[in-house]
Amino acid sequence: MSEVDDSGQHHAIFIDDEFTLDQLRRDPRIAVVDECGEQQAALRTLVPAVGRELLDEPTRWAYYSWRRSLVHILGPAAFNRLRLDRNRNLVTADEQRQLSRLRIGVIGLSVGHAIAHNLATEGLCGEIHLTDFDELELANLNRVPGTVFDLGLNKAVVAARRIAEIDPYISVHIDRNGAAPESIDAFLRGLDVVVEECDSLDAKVLVREAARAHRLPVLMTTGDRGLLDVERFDLEPARPVLHGLLGDVAARDLAGLSSKDKVPHVLRILDAPQLSPRMAASLVEVGKTLSTWPQLASEVVLGATVVANAVRRIGLGEPMPSGRVRVDVADALDRIGDPLDFRPAPVSRPPDAYHQPAGMADILAEAATRAPSGGNVQPWHIEATDDRISLRLATKYTTTMDVGYRGSAVALGAAAFNARVAAAAHGLTGDVQWSRGDEGTPLYGIAEFSVGSAPELAELYEPMLARETNRLRGTAAPIAGEVIDGLQAAARNEGAKLTILDDRDKIEAAARLLAAADRIRYLTPALHREMMSELRWPGDPDPDTGLDVTTLGLDPADLVILDILRRPEVMEHLAGWDAGTALGDDTYERVTSSSALAVVSIRGRRLTDYAAAGSAVEAVWVDAQRRGLAVQPVSPVFLYAHNDRERDELSPGHADALRDLQYAFRRLTSTERDESQALVLRLSDAPRPTVRSRRRARAGSTTQYG
Repeated sequence: MSEVDDSGQHHAIFIDDEFTLDQLRRDPRIAVVDECGEQQAALRTLVPAVGRELLDEPTRWAYYSWRRSLVHILGPAAFNRLRLDRNRNLVTADEQRQLSRLRIGVIGLSVGHAIAHNLATEGLCGEIHLTDFDELELANLNRVPGTVFDLGLNKAVVAARRIAEIDPYISVHIDRNGAAPESIDAFLRGLDVVVEECDSLDAKVLVREAARAHRLPVLMTTGDRGLLDVERFDLEPARPVLHGLLGDVAARDLAGLSSKDKVPHVLRILDAPQLSPRMAASLVEVGKTLSTWPQLASEVVLGATVVANAVRRIGLGEPMPSGRVRVDVADALDRIGDPLDFRPAPVSRPPDAYHQPAGMADILAEAATRAPSGGNVQPWHIEATDDRISLRLATKYTTTMDVGYRGSAVALGAAAFNARVAAAAHGLTGDVQWSRGDEGTPLYGIAEFSVGSAPELAELYEPMLARETNRLRGTAAPIAGEVIDGLQAAARNEGAKLTILDDRDKIEAAARLLAAADRIRYLTPALHREMMSELRWPGDPDPDTGLDVTTLGLDPADLVILDILRRPEVMEHLAGWDAGTALGDDTYERVTSSSALAVVSIRGRRLTDYAAAGSAVEAVWVDAQRRGLAVQPVSPVFLYAHNDRERDELSPGHADALRDLQYAFRRLTSTERDESQALVLRLSDAPRPTVRSRRRARAGSTTQYG
């Protein structure tokens, strides 16, 4: 390659023929940079994995004449994928492709240099046009990211070179005329967005008049208090330039004004009353102790950040109206807050004890209230005398997952079982008669007790009072066959069936299905809102329902993540990206670390059937815990849905996925068509939890635990 004058070169030259490439490699004056192998290795580590079209894309050699350097890089598609990988998901892959088609013009390459660099670095354009008539001076290096090697070069060339060294595949065009009347139309032609950063007042107006004629949006940042101006001439072609702050003034009217005559116009543009005190005071000194107005690199970089965000909004069609805004860092720092001032004070928790019953009615009612319920909502109204208990389903405590009040019916059945156990422990027996509701409730049950002996129930009294949800991870220690037989017998005694999954492959398969269902629960706004409303954090004003987060068995890092996951706007983004596979990881890990899954089912689909199944759930749970097993319900979103309409009401955007998951889970657990699944329990070997969920206090009693 022959010797060339590189003073005006501003883009890399791709060397595609072997002869020229060999000449450059042999030239001792030229540095060869070959890190392409490392780039290819990094490409293979990306998640999700890239396809063969990127892995097999031919690499390129780029020659930078002004550096006398030859650089080996990935091909354009692979280079773009790897270079911008860290943008995700702040900018999605689809958004990045959309933004890469933008053509942006930057006029004025002092402040504009930082803006152009920022736009290119973030991949917010595929083509960028730069113009400035001026050359880089030493006084510019307080804010322009050039170097002493660039002094004397045209500012547009300096900016273009920096972009080429970041990404040689971005198309960069330069114009050395600046905002000149004879060339401005040609410069703007074909652009999508214009960024104007001229020093000259008449140039500012000229650019806007031309941009308005071309119906292009104009952005401008001013280096004081992060001021951004947006003029959407693409949407408002009749909009006055500079928001009408100059009145009816044209560029030709400003060209002949003296610097002193321009001051009032400049102050109107800058909105003088809003200037920072230092900038306002400095303007008084311009021409006296200052040669021109001051600018700081930090303010320039802040402006570049604000402009990049505005370009991104315009490019993606997001709201970005005409107007003016300040992003005032100094003001934000003046309002700095100390996290210690906002940290909640430690909340002392009452001892884990329950109210001592005063008589038989109290014993029956308290036993019933210790039953489990979805989200610990306690969906019941209980009345008791010394020989009778009435259980009514309270519909005001229902949730979206409680389809047709079926989950509430399960909870009511568990409460009925507890009452029967308490009665048996005190020499009374009786059965619950279930009815399908009246005007006030869809389900109620009444048990009349009389003197009698039920020793098998009576021996469960203390274990029933000790029953708890154990959400600690535990281990997958095998469960003895006689223990499984005993649990299945407990379910049969209540008219239900217990299916145990203790084969590792089946547990793994169930874990995948339950994790996928949990992801849908997170990504469905109504389900997510209700799930998060169930959680009780330290200092919560309503701690007697819901789930205390300290019972979840999470380490501090996981609790921080949970605090993020309860934000609906986070879920909205994950849903929009069709992402969030990690949302089911906790369920997957808990299930796969378990000894077994236990599924309680019963023939029939009526609420009375679900109530009977609820008694079986509690019988299995109490017996499992009595045998040393840790028990946690891990029921999926689809559990109580019977048809497509109900699945669509559960999660309109994921109804088909729920149907497929439910079908697969019922097949895995050998559940017949005429059987209803009441609850899914995770069984494991784990230490006892240190905190138990609380209960609402009944009239005349103190707070209870269970």
